[in-house]
Amino acid sequence: MTDLYAYTDGACSGNPGPGGWGALLQAKDGETLVKERELKGGEANTTNNRMELLAAINALESLSRASVITVVTDSAYVKNGVTGWIHGWKRNGWKTAAKKPVKNVELWQRLDEAQKRHQVTWEWVKGHAGHPENERADELARAGMAPFKKS
Repeated sequence: MTDLYAYTDGACSGNPGPGGWGALLQAKDGETLVKERELKGGEANTTNNRMELLAAINALESLSRASVITVVTDSAYVKNGVTGWIHGWKRNGWKTAAKKPVKNVELWQRLDEAQKRHQVTWEWVKGHAGHPENERADELARAGMAPFKKS
């Protein structure tokens, strides 16, 4: 049985500022790595939260068929949003409990749509704590940001 994982991360230089996102997708048979793919991208003027969301969105959208996948993020914003807050936002017409518009609503809607095709388990890991796959996702996010940074 092959297990599928997506390790995602976002980065920003300034908030807002140039930013990047990265995703490391791995198929594993037990502890054995079967296949690996790296994704990255960025924008000239964005926020860290937007990049964290885009990392997860792009990981899920890159899958060609419905999959059982574990998405591992170091963003409590993404994990808490997609597993908890989003249900209330949808009930409230994409408004917060305070009746304010949800920030990054178009990305939350895109993430919600992307995960519908899959059976997703969301996991949070502490960022910059030596988790090898999370560290690689961070490197990809920084590489995605690089073309947008002024030297």
